Amino acid sequence: MVTNDATLLRIKHDVLCEVAKGAWEGKLEQKKEEIPYTLIPGPQAQFRCCIYKEREIIRQRVKLAVGQCPTGKDSYNVVQVINAACEECPIASYIVTDNCRKCMGKACQNSCRFGAISMGQHRAHIDPSKCKECGMCANACPYNAIAHLERPCKKACPVDAITYDEYGICVIDEKKCIQCGMCIHSCPFGAIGSKTFIVDVINLIRAGKRVVAMVAPAVEGQFGPDITMASWKTALKKIGFDDMIEVALGGDMTAAAEAEEWAEAYREGKKMTTSCCPAFVNMIRQHFPTLLENMSTTVSPMCAVSRMLKAEDPDVVTVFIGPCIAKKSEALDLSIQGNADYALTMEEARAMMRARGVELEPEPNSLQDGSVFGKRFGNGGGVTAAVLECLKESGENADINVMKCNGAAECKKALLLLRAGKLPADFVEGMACVGGCVGGPSRHKSEQEAKKARDQLIGQADDRKVHENLERYPMDQFSMHRN
Repeated sequence: MVTNDATLLRIKHDVLCEVAKGAWEGKLEQKKEEIPYTLIPGPQAQFRCCIYKEREIIRQRVKLAVGQCPTGKDSYNVVQVINAACEECPIASYIVTDNCRKCMGKACQNSCRFGAISMGQHRAHIDPSKCKECGMCANACPYNAIAHLERPCKKACPVDAITYDEYGICVIDEKKCIQCGMCIHSCPFGAIGSKTFIVDVINLIRAGKRVVAMVAPAVEGQFGPDITMASWKTALKKIGFDDMIEVALGGDMTAAAEAEEWAEAYREGKKMTTSCCPAFVNMIRQHFPTLLENMSTTVSPMCAVSRMLKAEDPDVVTVFIGPCIAKKSEALDLSIQGNADYALTMEEARAMMRARGVELEPEPNSLQDGSVFGKRFGNGGGVTAAVLECLKESGENADINVMKCNGAAECKKALLLLRAGKLPADFVEGMACVGGCVGGPSRHKSEQEAKKARDQLIGQADDRKVHENLERYPMDQFSMHRN
């Protein structure tokens, strides 16, 4: 479940806008201390117990907005917990409800091996300090009076990376976290966020560097049929970006390179996974390292476009914009040479615009860097469709069996089958977000809401074949494989 609470979204966006304003004005250090008082003027608290707590939460949000950990500790992880905001969830996972009859049989108390259950005046009571969350009491109760309250963040995490400390504060196990960002928008208190790099990007633009935006194909349709890639290019250039390239072009590049890998692997009888979704790649690296040899060596579309731009101009600064949180971790991966220098969410990019009074405005759908297949790369099954198209265009066998995984749970299942040697398919398309990139955690609209506008925009693209599209670009000047 993704929380779309307007209050939470507004607070997050207001913090980003204020930080961006300070950075554009070159007065961020001074403004950082003022932001909590600007957004929480008082004297009455609006959302929490007091204005002091509300302001502390804003301070921690500001730290995230400038790319720091909210608690001040050193951490590589992009996804971080805002401790001050993570204090409202129940500490215990099992709660006794009003259904309790305080029956003489005491089935719940008798089933507990840890002495966590006692009988109160009106109903049973669970001592959270003793409870081991085994669930035996809930199973034993004849009245179903004990409820299992699983926190939204923990429920959303596909790799069990979330636990809690002795005070009930969320703790992220960075060795398990694949930085998919699912926990961020599932928290109804907005207690989990991600580091942003808007200040770094703004400072580079202000310093006169050539900064080029790379906008993900999943962005199309997120703001209706009138906001096109041309709309994004105009708005981004107004705030100082030198240019903008569609990452759909990178989708074409990745599809062509991956098609060659797939054809070779198929001839050898080797099973292979895709490598364009960074959260899926993180899942393989951290939870299925023995399958790294089965992962495609082709770089992601983001990296492909970045390498193309850097081959033309080594000094260019490349910035990815899309609905993905995990792209930030990919951009920080120094082992991938030539990758994007920074990754921003759509929300962060729009905060940079609004801080300078710029909005996305309707424009004709005239900008078409990628083929239709490249544009659909951000859809679930889009990678498979593009690769199969490339195989057909190359005269290779395209009649192969692909398991298209829609979401992290399906990805995990496919990898378990592959590791056990029981995968029925020849290839695995791994998309950690349900619906593909268009279902990313920082999307503006749901996949279903954006679909009509997205199909309309993509349908207006020309019918260039993938290889025809790539003939216009110097792909022989850079590698399409990981180092």
